[in-house]
Parts: sequence; structure tokens; C-alpha cells
Amino acid sequence: MPPTQHLPSHPSPEPPHHHGPDDRHSRGDGHGHGSGGGHGHSHSHSHGPAAPVSRHLRKVIAAILIPFTVAVIVGLVVLWPGGIPSHKRSGVGFDQQTQQATVTTVVAVDCKSVNASGGGPMGDTSLTGGSSAPQTPSGTCKKATVRVDTGKDKGRTFTEIVQPDQSRQLHQGEKVVAAYEPSAPKELQYSVTDVDRTFPMALLAGIFAVAVVVVGRMRGVMALVALAVSFLLLSLFILPAILDGSNPLLVAVVGASAIMLIALYMCHGLSARTSVAVLGTLVSLSLIGLLGSEFIGWAALTGNTDDSTGLIHGLYPHIDMSGLLLAGVIIGSLGVLDDVTVTQTSAVWELHEANPTMGWRGLYRAGIRIGRDHIASVVNTLVLAYAGAALPLLLLFSIAQSSVVSVAGSELVAEEIVRTLVGSIGLVASVPVTTVLAAIVVSADRPATLDAAPAPVPARGGRGRRRKH
Repeated sequence: MPPTQHLPSHPSPEPPHHHGPDDRHSRGDGHGHGSGGGHGHSHSHSHGPAAPVSRHLRKVIAAILIPFTVAVIVGLVVLWPGGIPSHKRSGVGFDQQTQQATVTTVVAVDCKSVNASGGGPMGDTSLTGGSSAPQTPSGTCKKATVRVDTGKDKGRTFTEIVQPDQSRQLHQGEKVVAAYEPSAPKELQYSVTDVDRTFPMALLAGIFAVAVVVVGRMRGVMALVALAVSFLLLSLFILPAILDGSNPLLVAVVGASAIMLIALYMCHGLSARTSVAVLGTLVSLSLIGLLGSEFIGWAALTGNTDDSTGLIHGLYPHIDMSGLLLAGVIIGSLGVLDDVTVTQTSAVWELHEANPTMGWRGLYRAGIRIGRDHIASVVNTLVLAYAGAALPLLLLFSIAQSSVVSVAGSELVAEEIVRTLVGSIGLVASVPVTTVLAAIVVSADRPATLDAAPAPVPARGGRGRRRKH
């Protein structure tokens, strides 16, 4: 008799071991003795990721995304440039030879004695930030001796005169960037054009990377890797391909799609949840491309509105500048779109985990309420980001006391308005599109999951009772 009393003590602990989604459905959760409450208890302990969708839904998603991925890869192969085409340097702006240099000495001198008129050795306005028009010399100037640290003229020194009213002053020991013009007279071949910011920029990037890894842990590491891959695609594919003469819009679509696939799957894993975010992003990017193309043409925006775009057009006349503008709109919207689509997809998945009986309409209504809050903050962020970038321009219009209509109608501002509104429309549209896609996908599996889960419960429970008795 004692042996028979000891027999239940060994098998009885088995039912409580039901950790993980597989055990929930295969074992039927031994906590319930044939009652429906056992199934509800199994979901209350679900702490892992959402259960994978059915094989049929995975096939549907794959049928859409695999051809799209293949098309992106083919586009990368066909459009991949042989390299940035060479050209004769113009010596203007960024298109000039530069070397690293150091300010060795700075002494005070009378401006009249060195004929400091704003057009001397310091005449490059990229350093002074002012006008190159002649000014009346007055006060005390600075005479800086600068040593070239790189290139064939390493160790050579030259003199730079800094006027007292210039916005940027040179200091002894400061690292600077020196422009080199080989066709100029020897004493004027070098001039200081900017400050060397390598160390502070590298330090800031390091702080950013550490913050991402500390907070995001492994997910943060993958985000940094995805960021590096995005930068490589931008610098090795998108920019050289546009300079090589490829259609800027086509290059931007292929490049942005590749960045989207790599970034989303690398950061969030290869899953149905991520695939839904990819689909939502793809639909929204298509809408942005369509609206951008129509309104850039309708508003007659040339994309050639400042010195940089003017220099690009002068060096590479074959580049479609309006297409380049549209490419910038698409790429600029991609980062915020990823954030919105991933957030909405995750919200719908979590709502389904909390209430597996909720249909797709209920999931959509609950998810869209979360999305509305996201829309308000994201659109405001995008508008303020563009306004902040264009603040000096807006300040000039304010000084001129121009009307709002005339300011908005100028190509400089109209370009930013179109860029902002088109991107914002795409962001707004991404919320309902992604939410409805996620709701349909995650709820389509609900009947099969609920039907499959209770089936093993009676059989397991019955066998357990027979062993006890």
C-alpha cells in the first residue's frame, strides 16, 4: 500500500511545467482539469513574443515580400555605379583640395599696417561668415601663422589675417582646415576655410553609440549595425549612382527599399510582425513618391535653389535636380516611417496578446487610438525639424517684412513646404495602413489557434486521472 501512495507524488509535478508557447498548445496546460479556465490561464502567463502566424499567412506575406526583395537586389545590381565620375575641381565651396593644418602663433597687429580689407588672405567667406566686400580697415587685427600638417607641403607655413569683426577668430594651437589652390601665386595658395571638428564630432558619436548600447543592449547594437549599413548604402550606392547619371528617383526608391529591409529585419528580427511593418512602410513610401512627383511638377520646383545645388548642377549638368529633390523627400521620410510602422505593428500584436478573442475590427479601433497620439507628435516633430533647418532663411524673410503668401510662394520656402507636407501625409497614412494590415494578419490566426489549443486538454486530463486512480 505505501508504494501505491508514493506513485502520484512523482508524476504530479509534471503538469505545472508549462513554460513557453509550445507547451501551452501541445500539453493543454495541466492546471485545468477539463475546464475552460485552463486555457485562459495559459494566456495570462504569456511573456514571450507573439505566437507565429499560420503557414498560410506566412506564404501570403512571403509571396509579396520575396518578389519585392528580389526586385530590390536586381535594382542594386543594375544601378550599382562603377564609382564617382571624375571632374576637374572648380575650387568653389566643397569642390576644392583641402589639407589639415594647425595655428602655431597668433599676434596682434594694426589692421592698416596689413591692409586688412576683407579681400586679402582671409577673403574666403566660408571662414568669416561675412561678406567679401571691401571694408574700411580699423582697430586691431590678428596675424596667424598656420602650419600645413598633411599632403605634399607638410610643414609649410602661411599667414592668415583675421579682422576684429569676423565671427570666427583663430587661436594658437587650434586645428583648422586649409584650402589649396595650385594655380594661385605661391604665397596665396593656402588659406584657412574652416575649423577641424574631427575630435568633438567623433566624441559625440561615441557618446551616442554608448547611450544606444547601454539602453538598447543587443537591440541597440543591431540598430548601430543597421545605421552603419544604411550609411554605406548611401555613400557607396545612392550618391555615386546619382552622380553617374542614373535616375535619382529610381536610385532613391531602390536604395531606400534596401535600407528599409536591412534596418527593419536586422533590428526587429525575421518575423511576421516585422514583415507587416515592412509592408506598411512600403505602401507609405509609394504614396510619398506619388504625391511628391505630382506636387513637385505642379509647383514647378526645379530643386536648384542654393549654392550647393547650383554647384552640383554646374559640375554635373545631366543630373535631374527636381528628381534629386524628390529622392531627398523619400529618403528623408524613411527613418520616421520605420518608427511609426514598427510601433503600430507592435501595439496591435500586444493588444492581441492581451485579448486573443478580439477581432480585427476591435484590434484596429484600439490600435488607431494609439496611432492618433503618435501622429500628433511625429508630424509636429517633422515640421519643426524642417523649420529649424530653414530658420536663417525664415529670419531673412522676416527682416524683409515679406507677407506670408509671398514667403510661402518663393521656391526656397515652397520646396521645404512640399517636402514637409508630402512627408507628413505619408506618415499620417502609414498609421491606418499599418494598423489594418497588422490587425488582419494577427487576427486571421485566432480561430485556428483557439480551436487547436483546447483539443489535447481532455485527453491529457483523462489519462492523468486514470493514472491517479
